[in-house]
Amino acid sequence: MANHAHPCVVTIDHRSKPRVLFHGDSLMEVNLPVGTRVIYPKKPLAPLNDVKAAIRYAINHPLDDVPLYAKLKPGMKVTIAIDDLSMPLPQMRRPDVRQLQVEVVLELLQDYAITDVELVIATAFHRPMTEAELRHQLGDAIVDRYYPHKLYNHDAEKPGGLTYLGTTAQGIDVEINSRAAESDLVIYCNLTFVPMNGGHKSMGTGLVGYSTLRKHHNPSTIRKTKTYMDPDNSHLADKMVEVGKLIESKLEVFHIESTVNNRMFDRALGFLAKNEDELSNTEQRALKALVRTLKFLPQPARQAIFEKVPAPYGVIGVWAGKCEAVHKACLEKCYEQLLVPIEGQADVGIFPIPYISPYNVGAYLNPLLVSVMAEGYLFNMSKGAPLVKKGGTCIVLHPCTDKFDRDQHPAYVEFFHKLLPKTRDAMELHKQFEAEYARHPGYIQMYRSGKAYHPAHPFYMWYWGENGRQHYGRVIVVGADNEYVPKMLGYETAPTLEEALRMAREEHGPKPSITCFRIAPMVMAEVTGVDTEAETSE
Repeated sequence: MANHAHPCVVTIDHRSKPRVLFHGDSLMEVNLPVGTRVIYPKKPLAPLNDVKAAIRYAINHPLDDVPLYAKLKPGMKVTIAIDDLSMPLPQMRRPDVRQLQVEVVLELLQDYAITDVELVIATAFHRPMTEAELRHQLGDAIVDRYYPHKLYNHDAEKPGGLTYLGTTAQGIDVEINSRAAESDLVIYCNLTFVPMNGGHKSMGTGLVGYSTLRKHHNPSTIRKTKTYMDPDNSHLADKMVEVGKLIESKLEVFHIESTVNNRMFDRALGFLAKNEDELSNTEQRALKALVRTLKFLPQPARQAIFEKVPAPYGVIGVWAGKCEAVHKACLEKCYEQLLVPIEGQADVGIFPIPYISPYNVGAYLNPLLVSVMAEGYLFNMSKGAPLVKKGGTCIVLHPCTDKFDRDQHPAYVEFFHKLLPKTRDAMELHKQFEAEYARHPGYIQMYRSGKAYHPAHPFYMWYWGENGRQHYGRVIVVGADNEYVPKMLGYETAPTLEEALRMAREEHGPKPSITCFRIAPMVMAEVTGVDTEAETSE
């Protein structure tokens, strides 16, 4: 087999074995055409030996700031803000690195006789975390001591729960969680799993309300964003920096940011992370057995195989101090783990969509979230240039089942079945319907007291795919179990990958360049050899 310069990029030849790709919560065995490039994730970077020691070192040797202990004095009011469960995917094996961060911080606060401490989960418009989920992420001792009165989810709709801080130079109104606004010090405990997270996004999205979110979570911003996984080429990131700088000009904030390797699967499923041509005989048999087993299991059982066992991620870096210096250091390590160099773009991209996204933890990946993965996350998993040429073909593998979790995604159901039949135009959805739905009293109550995402969230999810939607010439779904969902999303369908590639050849000629993006574990493509100025002007 001919390999590219990087070991994670493989070119298919006549000796290559079939590839096994995610098809929702199942696996699909496919034969890729000779000449297809397949991008595999890098091997996991070695984890830190002593994570708590690394956290203590980071807060005592911060970047562009004084040590955390120098900010502390008895009697002060401290708020610890913490990422929610949306990252990493799937959940991290206990102890989660954010638990370790909080434990170290609480020990230090206790040393300085600081007792006015509250812990806020920075959920923004995500669904609230349950007590069981908090226990998994933060540990029993912290939950037993603080929950529910001093450990709680941010509520962006709580009357009097937001404090106005000001308006940025570009006209973004910034209001933030009142407890954080009234604190002498906010300590943010983070896990950056992908490069769009962390940094100023932590405070400027996680702890704000609708008047702030609507100014950067909108289709106009996304259309001006080349990729939201590269902050230097992201208009979305620019706006979040604008918001974050205003927040930190008003509040004293100390950031603790960490990242993990990509060891998504434990030993029993470790073969899923490997190149099929490099599997041992035992691993090949195990893979084939898993493919067969998943065909006969009911959907909940299939998803449980992948979701119920927390991932053995290893912490590969921790930094603390001022936001921008900390985030820069974290992104360097994040890119070291994720980026795989790719020379040139493809006419056709093959994107298997797995069972999980940041927005369906504990729920089925509904049709709207399939579009987020296809034209949002997977399209944006690149640096330098998109993996597929402008006007190229995106082939996705997913059943596209018309299934929604009614507890987590009630507003999604109405968005998908009532609004998308009227228009798929993100600008029109934004102008005509978003404000009305954002104020829907029933959905807001389900967000505040139930397990639901905010009613504005499905709009944001549609916007999240806007740059991919504007870039691709067509999207073809392989293996959909119905035609209604793909049609609603504006996609074509094909029963097999071979048929989808035949359809793509009608558009791109008999020998199109093809790249398969073998996501899960996490991977990003660093695309070079592209005239990005010319592509932008097209």
